Amino acid sequence: MASPQKTKKKTGAVAAPAPAPAPAPVPGRKLFEYAPAPESRAAAGEIASSNGHFIGGEFVGSSGKEALKTVDPSTEEVLAEFAQGTEEDVERAVKAARDAFGPWSALPGAERGKYLFRIARIIQERSRELAVLESIDNGKPIRETRDVDLPLVAAHFFYYAGWADKLEFASYGPDPKPVGVAAQVIPWNFPLLMLAWKIAPALATGNTVVLKPAETTPLTALRFAEICRQAGLPKGVVNIVTGDGRTGAALTAHPGVDKVAFTGSTEVGRAIARTLAGTRTRLSLELGGKAANIVFDDAPVDQAVEGIVDGIFFNQGHVCCAGSRLLVQESVHDEVMESLKRRMATLRVGDPLDKNTDVGAINSAAQLARIRELADAGEAEGAERWSPACELPSSGYWFAPTVFTNVSATHRVAREEIFGPVLSVLTFRTPEEAVAKANNTPYGLSAGIWTEKGSRILWMASKLRAGVVWSNTFNKFDPTSPFGGYKESGYGREGGRHGLEAYLDV
Repeated sequence: MASPQKTKKKTGAVAAPAPAPAPAPVPGRKLFEYAPAPESRAAAGEIASSNGHFIGGEFVGSSGKEALKTVDPSTEEVLAEFAQGTEEDVERAVKAARDAFGPWSALPGAERGKYLFRIARIIQERSRELAVLESIDNGKPIRETRDVDLPLVAAHFFYYAGWADKLEFASYGPDPKPVGVAAQVIPWNFPLLMLAWKIAPALATGNTVVLKPAETTPLTALRFAEICRQAGLPKGVVNIVTGDGRTGAALTAHPGVDKVAFTGSTEVGRAIARTLAGTRTRLSLELGGKAANIVFDDAPVDQAVEGIVDGIFFNQGHVCCAGSRLLVQESVHDEVMESLKRRMATLRVGDPLDKNTDVGAINSAAQLARIRELADAGEAEGAERWSPACELPSSGYWFAPTVFTNVSATHRVAREEIFGPVLSVLTFRTPEEAVAKANNTPYGLSAGIWTEKGSRILWMASKLRAGVVWSNTFNKFDPTSPFGGYKESGYGREGGRHGLEAYLDV
């Protein structure tokens, strides 16, 4: 496992008649070593030590006295305190959204689109600030927030800004109407991106929003509130109430809400569905996953290994659609595993703000405990565990990239969502067996197929019960493409034209 090294001082050299022979390589030492390349924490700007809610276009205090703390997962340093939202706070936010709904929904679509375009441009202008803040609060590497998250956040606002004045052409009727007030609860793995996935289509279609960010990652949502003010968004169109699951439960159960959009665990999704059963409140859920990443014997191994690594170690495996189950055709199992282990040994675990880092910190102590529990269960049940040699930092929440082989379909590591950098490997002989094993899960969010045969890709895609199927790639997203799952992965779609439907009265 590579780790950051100190830069060596350069010295002068005297010209020689002939070049000296290259030194023999030292066992265990790389010829080229990375120097640390840290991004400045100062780029995130000043982080307020205490934060309230954003209601009716203003930052306001909570009606209660309880405060929560958010920490930097890489250091366990307390970053800020934020308010624990009460039922009274939720009531104020819903009322502000209701009051703003009439004027906002009455605006011509082109005018709403202008606000979304403005927000998108401000996000681009402040992308470095937002990327650093996201990495500090979440623990993910800066190169992911900088090169993946923030460009996608801006792209979603640009995309739905374009839809705002074209809703009559979205195939939902000649004059589609907004639903009303949308309650949106987002997770901690992609705080700003999940915010964009939900707020952008809601605003484009004329709805107003009350959003609750995750209790471990509230800072970029509060910074987004500043962007709403900077863009001149009318007061009450976007409201943000912070807090833990109690706040989320109060928001999703509020009778003044017309639509609930939730991304998070299957367990919480079930509870929300039970609460809303029999009501007129609309609901969309994007929940857990246990995706199969399927490698056939004709797949380009090096390309497939890069897709496997991206599928499970991107964002420390904190991805609902992560390719956490690797299905490899028996005839190439040994070759794939040898290449995969060689590639895993080059992954760099460490400071999320170092631009060389591949795998950052686990988001919280609770999530780290969950990952450790399931990894230990994998060993106890007889699977073979392997991780590259890796010296983890002494403070913070860390887990080395891990792969399990000799896994059976009954093992917990093959059945349960770990939500961490842990890969389970199973084998198959025929395409039919691959489909059967891939579908042998209560989840149905995503899958990946690696083969050179186009006909096989199409046949597999038609058989796999997954909302998204990637072909010779993994974890590729675009605002024009819908995303969502089946079975215990939820229902409804976000992104693309399909993402408009959840916020239209059709």
